[in-house]
This record gives sequence, structure tokens and C-alpha cells, in this order.
Amino acid sequence: MRAIQVKEYVQGPEDLTVATLPDLTPSPDSYLIAIHASAANFFDLLQIRGKYQYQPPFPWISGAEFAGVVLSPPTSKSNPRFKKGDRVFGSSQGGYATQICAREQSLMPVPPGWEFHEAAGLMVTVPTSYAALVYRAGVRKGDYVLIHAAAGGVGLAAVQIAKAFGAVVIATAGSKRKFEVARDFGADYTIDYNKEGWAEEVKKLTPKGRGVDIVYDPVGMVNSSLKCMAWGGKIVIIGFTSGNIEKVAMNRVLLKNVSLMGMTWGSYSKEAPEMIERVWGELFQLVKEGKFKGTVYTDREFRGLESVREALAILERRETWGKVVVSVPQGAESKL
Repeated sequence: MRAIQVKEYVQGPEDLTVATLPDLTPSPDSYLIAIHASAANFFDLLQIRGKYQYQPPFPWISGAEFAGVVLSPPTSKSNPRFKKGDRVFGSSQGGYATQICAREQSLMPVPPGWEFHEAAGLMVTVPTSYAALVYRAGVRKGDYVLIHAAAGGVGLAAVQIAKAFGAVVIATAGSKRKFEVARDFGADYTIDYNKEGWAEEVKKLTPKGRGVDIVYDPVGMVNSSLKCMAWGGKIVIIGFTSGNIEKVAMNRVLLKNVSLMGMTWGSYSKEAPEMIERVWGELFQLVKEGKFKGTVYTDREFRGLESVREALAILERRETWGKVVVSVPQGAESKL
């Protein structure tokens, strides 16, 4: 197999190299999967530098999200969910490789009609956005929803989910191209959040200037968002891609009766495991109804594990939209 193996922490993605390693031998409770596409994530950049909350012991294979074909099911299961040849996507350590071992709870079936590159980036971003909007914020028809960094991976997922529930979506982004992308995925309005006074512009888009009902924030923009909240509104905090963990003006939260809530999808497997299948079942229904599509960045193509370096670099420079996905050729394909 070929993989991006990390033997020591690096300065940046330009220092990553592709190695030829022995084929994997799965444990009795794991699937062996041939990877056909791998998705890039910001946490990959943290992990290769030793700055992520989870750091495997050296040496380890970078990457986490992938899609591919089952080569062998677990030997310990008499009736595994997936059989040899099934198309799956998932999340497990070691996504930048031609093979990976993963347990059943880390895998989902590729939706009918979807390509590997479309499914590779689903496992982390999409359930995060769905659970945040549907189960935390309770989005409903007619709500005005402000989605920050709307052209990003979680952002484009959130735009589509909010629209599927009948909300009016106001999308923030920082460039003309990202405005176009957000609108292509269903946003009703776009706002430049680098522009002074953007919060007032948001309020003008809502009925009688009352403000938005829900804010979806993966950036770290709670304080500025409070300026355009409706009374009784909700802010769902997804992350801090700005690098700034805010100190919030709680007097504004009090006066506007605003609810602040966090959302970490990874904790559901431990704290609310019954929600995993429920959320995915509802998401697959949206896919079936044509209300959700893949969010793959298509302005450039990344092919082969050698292109992971540039995929991560362009992601870090914030020059992308949606999910950056690398196609992973198998066997003879890798030499083409």
C-alpha cells in the first residue's frame, strides 16, 4: 500500500511524503477498505504539527475522511452490515492512503448514484450541520438563518439543510467567488463579513429589521452576531476557525433572551449514540429527495496521494470552498 506516513511532526503540509508500506492486516472487528477518495480537513493540519487534541503514537498515517470499496468484512461478525465489494464512506485515522482499516460504526453506505469523491467528505461536516440546525436550534419553515463561512464544508451543508426545512438563508463569506458558491447551493442572500457594518445589513434583510432567528457559527463570531439577533434567537457554536475563542458580552445575551449552544458531533457516539442512525437516516432521506448534494471543491482537481500536500496547503490558505477531496488511484491506476 501507499500512504502519507508521519514519523515526526512537521512544519507544514509541504513536508509530507508518500511512502510504500506493507498491506494492512485488519483486526477481527475491522473492515479492510480500498480508498478511492480522501477529504482534507483543517484538523489534519493541526495533527501533522502535533497541535490536535488527538495525536496517535508515531508512526501514523495522516488523514481521516475517505470513501472506497470493502475488500474484506470483519471476521468476528456473522452478519456484517457491509459485504465485500460494497461502496462505503467513513472517518478513521489513516485516510491518506490506498488502504484503511475501520470499524463498522465509522462507516456509512455511499448514497446511490454518488461518486466516491462526492461521498468522501460527508462523515464529519454533514451530520454536524444537521444536528446543529435541526436538533440543537430547531430550525423550521420561515426562520431567518445566518450562516457564517457559508461556502466552507460545514457551511454549504448548513445552507442546504436550512433550505430543506424552509428557512430563509443569509450567508456570509469573504469573496465574490464564495458568494457565488453559497448562492449556487441555495442561499437567499450573501453578505461580506469583512465589510464594516455587515450586521446592520443582515438586519435589513429580515422582517421589520427584527434580526435573525438562528446563527450558525463555525468561525467565532458570536459577539458581532449578537448585533443582528432577533429577540429569543439561538446561536449554535460549531468551532473557531478564526483562531479566536471569544469572551462574549453576556449583557446582550441577557437583554435579547438569546440562547447560546455548542455542537460537537463527535461526542454523540458516547453521550447520545441513539442519535447517530437517526441523523444519518434523515440525511439520507434529504439526499433521496434531491435536497442535498455533495459539496466538493471543483475549481481544481487533486489526483494521487502526492497532491495531498497542495490540497492541504490551499485549504490552509483559505482559497477553497466546500470540501477539498483528493482522488486516490488504486493499483495500476496509480502509475498513470
